[in-house]
Amino acid sequence: MSQLFQLDFFLKDQASVDTFTDYMNRSMSEMTDDDFKEIARYVNQDDPHHLIFLVQWSTREAHDVWLEKESAKHEPWLERISGWSKKHPLTYKDKCTSIKPQFIIEKLEQLTKGDAIITTEVGQNQMWAAQFYRFNKPRHFVTSGGLGTMGFGLPAAIGAQMAFPDKIVIDIAGDGSIQMNMQELATARQEGLPVKIAILNNGYLGMVRQWQELFYDKRYACTNMEHAPDFVKLAQAFGAVGLRATLPEEVEPVLKEGLATPGPVIMDFAVEKEESVYPMVPAGAPITEMLL
Repeated sequence: MSQLFQLDFFLKDQASVDTFTDYMNRSMSEMTDDDFKEIARYVNQDDPHHLIFLVQWSTREAHDVWLEKESAKHEPWLERISGWSKKHPLTYKDKCTSIKPQFIIEKLEQLTKGDAIITTEVGQNQMWAAQFYRFNKPRHFVTSGGLGTMGFGLPAAIGAQMAFPDKIVIDIAGDGSIQMNMQELATARQEGLPVKIAILNNGYLGMVRQWQELFYDKRYACTNMEHAPDFVKLAQAFGAVGLRATLPEEVEPVLKEGLATPGPVIMDFAVEKEESVYPMVPAGAPITEMLL
């Protein structure tokens, strides 16, 4: 049974239309698989920059064969990347006197065996979660990667928990972003959802602070969060459980207690205040000039 797909492309001007049309012509001419063909193409009469392509796979099996063939082309490159990752893994300088945010996420991954659904707020917490939580399954990392919406993590965790009531769902948050939608803790309580919130509390809007440190000689402006709420008391105000860790040796016990506690839990971790995310690429710089 054939499958028909409509591909819509919205281009900014006629020059882009001409360039893209030429590309599609060359791409289609290189297709040698008889099971795949272009059926038609149209220009939207109401919008001349809107191109519509209709393409057809004769069978689902043909699509799978094509996909397998295409995937095989990339295996050497993926193996090379994997080798680099093993030779040069992400790391950080640990301290005995203060909590490193990366350490928290590593412990979280160990305790959940990489099987939790992780949502994030936006900023350093988001970057560290992506770097140091090793996921075992796809579609378990829920983050606002494009728009970068502060406050995304807790509502997303609530939605994920509703969809997968038997899964461990954890919002990895910063002390800034969590304040955008912390009232949704009431929703979690109302619906009886056991979402866990791990706050990497450095007392700053961390990502902005990092830029001010690196590019503005530590002239910090509007990034200090010295008047943030007491998150343990905040949890208790909603009838949830609040826990706190201020030393590295307290991290694992707090995580274990938080994960084992029924219902929503806030785990507040007082982390290294001026810890930065690396690697990073300065604004306007090429990828070859990243900071390590």
